[in-house]
Amino acid sequence: MRPSKRKRRSGDLFKERLDAIIDMDHSLVRLSGLVPWDVFDVDFGKHYRPMGRPAKPTRLMAGLHYLKHMHDLSDEETVERWVENPYWQYFCGFEFFQHQLPIDPSTMTRWRKRIGPEGMEKLLAATVGVAIERGTIKKSSLERISVDTTVQPKAIAHPTDSRLYHKALLLLVRQAKRAGIILRRSHTRVAKKAALMAGRYAHARQFKRMRRELKKLKTYLGRVYRDICRKITDNDGLKHRFARLLGLVERLLAQKPKDKDKLYSMHAPEVACIAKGKARTPYEFGSKIGIATTNREGLVLAARAFRGNPYDGHTLNDTISQAKQICGVEPDRVYVDRGYRGHDYEGEAKVMISGQRRGLTAQMKRELKRRSAIEATIGHMKTDGRLDRNFLNGKDGDAINALLAAAGHNLRLILNAIIFLLLWLGTITPKTVKTNIVPLLRTYKTSMA
Repeated sequence: MRPSKRKRRSGDLFKERLDAIIDMDHSLVRLSGLVPWDVFDVDFGKHYRPMGRPAKPTRLMAGLHYLKHMHDLSDEETVERWVENPYWQYFCGFEFFQHQLPIDPSTMTRWRKRIGPEGMEKLLAATVGVAIERGTIKKSSLERISVDTTVQPKAIAHPTDSRLYHKALLLLVRQAKRAGIILRRSHTRVAKKAALMAGRYAHARQFKRMRRELKKLKTYLGRVYRDICRKITDNDGLKHRFARLLGLVERLLAQKPKDKDKLYSMHAPEVACIAKGKARTPYEFGSKIGIATTNREGLVLAARAFRGNPYDGHTLNDTISQAKQICGVEPDRVYVDRGYRGHDYEGEAKVMISGQRRGLTAQMKRELKRRSAIEATIGHMKTDGRLDRNFLNGKDGDAINALLAAAGHNLRLILNAIIFLLLWLGTITPKTVKTNIVPLLRTYKTSMA
């Protein structure tokens, strides 16, 4: 059932009103008055059934996700801190101070699945609209954007053949036990020893012995796989139940070291291996994200997740299309690095590549120099907005996490702009900023450098 409006209950008469105990000039209070909460009720209403138990208020759920990615918290930490912070409660639309958790943390997971990536694009679009309304950016800034790609690592262990074979074997044995299938032999004991020895031999650089243990693991996995396939042949229900897991195991057994689209994780088969040329992390395992920001202020306009490891130039058209859909403005100039040579963009905007010399005015040269500022924006999204490790499941989880990280970065920029305005007006003192709001200032200073 669709979310219902919060109604004042009889017990609220004896509770403390939030506007009586908080500073109404606080930056988060001012921001809460700028976000178009009513628009979310209309846009997300189609995701609910007409009958059933009323859902949690949309403003509460959207506000919790904003706060989560503004402060780099997990679902559990966000809900726990919400109870302690009256400003967060006011931001989420409550009038009286609450002493209980507003929701179970798992409700945030179900709400993300219900809304999907399309709904998260609306949350990001709302932050762009607030930035324009608040004066953090000018509307003309939307016509000049910088585009770059980054890797959003997935929350998986470093993939090795021994780990994958052993994990797949344990999953098959566990699923067979739940289904009541009696195996000829589970091989779990000897497989555990083989996986342990493979790691030891690899550490000692005794690769011939390591490969022997890997061959044992692959043999054990193949035996259990074939045993289960034989015993579910005549049972359509069990076939459907084992279809996904057996498909992953078959893919794992068939893949070669030099194959493309390899399987790197049993619980996240969508993970791709991406080489970025960094000395500290030669390879990263996750998804490629296309980021578009305003060239001057560093406000994020798009965060598009791509499957696999496409060439950067082949992601430009989709990234600009998402930015246009979110902002409603066709960009006039696009600044990219040299990795976008041979791009697939066919729009009207002029694409300028780093190092280009011909056909540039003095203003274009200055804006092209500022293209590298997007690197700092991506760094803040990773360190402060949960883009450095994605814990959400599936391809939709990759897209949702990237969009929410972008929304959280935009809200931090808007909050910092509000804080500087309050300092200029004398509403707050520098001492208040130093003790309470210093972490938020770092992002704004770097982006405006």
